[in-house]
Amino acid sequence: MIEFNKIFYTGNEIKYIENAMQNKTLHGDGKYSEKVCELLESKYNVNKVMLLPSCTSALEMSAIMLDLNSEDEVIMPSYTFVSTANAFALRGCKIKFVDINPSTMNISIDEIKKAITNKTKAVITVNYGGVSIDYDKLKPFLKERGIYLIEDNAQGIGAKYKNEFLGTIGDFGCISFHDTKNITSGGEGGAIFINNKKNIKKAEIISEKGTDRKAFINKKVDKYSWKMIGSSYLMNEIDAAFLLAQIESIDEINDYRNQIWDKYYSGLEILENRNYLIRQVKPEYASSNAHLFFIRLKTNEDLKGLKKFLNNYDIESVAHYVPLHTSEAGIVNGEFIGDDIYTTKESELLLRLPMNNNLTIDEVVYIIEKIKIYFGVGINE
Repeated sequence: MIEFNKIFYTGNEIKYIENAMQNKTLHGDGKYSEKVCELLESKYNVNKVMLLPSCTSALEMSAIMLDLNSEDEVIMPSYTFVSTANAFALRGCKIKFVDINPSTMNISIDEIKKAITNKTKAVITVNYGGVSIDYDKLKPFLKERGIYLIEDNAQGIGAKYKNEFLGTIGDFGCISFHDTKNITSGGEGGAIFINNKKNIKKAEIISEKGTDRKAFINKKVDKYSWKMIGSSYLMNEIDAAFLLAQIESIDEINDYRNQIWDKYYSGLEILENRNYLIRQVKPEYASSNAHLFFIRLKTNEDLKGLKKFLNNYDIESVAHYVPLHTSEAGIVNGEFIGDDIYTTKESELLLRLPMNNNLTIDEVVYIIEKIKIYFGVGINE
């Protein structure tokens, strides 16, 4: 079976985990957490990085830090993972879903602008597949109106918008280290990039169950107490040790994924030229981390047919998100603003092909050949 996703090990994970165990301190904010945060802050030029149990935790923390409540509106794409919405629904926010740009499956900047009201407190962008929107067309617009920008960068670590790393552009960048991502902390995990220094102290309190325990540990106060709403938002040392091994190899990991992406893109060109499908694109302003490669079929029947055909050859392929505004909880907690021209239609035509660092280029060629056969195109064409 050519698996859609498979965890890639760099070789140092077990060594670092064993060392963490020998240190006998496995709770959060230990030696390995400190190493990882320092490495990420230096590598991506972030004011503050905090390791968390998940990207969901990062989104929840951003909502708490902005003190969002039932009087506030937030704008986000409907085509995203449920955590993007859950974090703000938990704060009672009014969620405004808007349409996407079909070429990237990212949120439409024009539709964001149409949905803004005097109650809009934040816009949440999703860097789908490690590809960003054109932030120069959005960020100044939001800044003029005092609206916060939160990047759901679950899929985008190491990718760039022009010369800026994704996750460093908004007020907060929310990162995932789930084992379906380019790098993992051992299955579950995340981080928050805090890009404004004024939010650091508040973030430390929120992550420590709403207490000033961090200040106590650093001997800035004699005892700690409950300061505000918070939760348990720290990554443990075993996960941080695993993550360090992955981050040390992230450039090599992303480079190889881009080789796979380029092979898919060039190999499937003839099928797009003959109008059988549409390939994922990289806008000129974007440098992708090749988190995924998708194709969009012309009909839902072709999507189902191709998926079944590939499965017959032991090739795993998957569809992706069901638009949130069509779901039971989405209807209760949000509303779609404007016309749903692309979100539902394109989501029903999108198929993701295998993408992981255990794939060989020969396997990618094999997948391309089978897709060509499905459409009756010669493999040597």
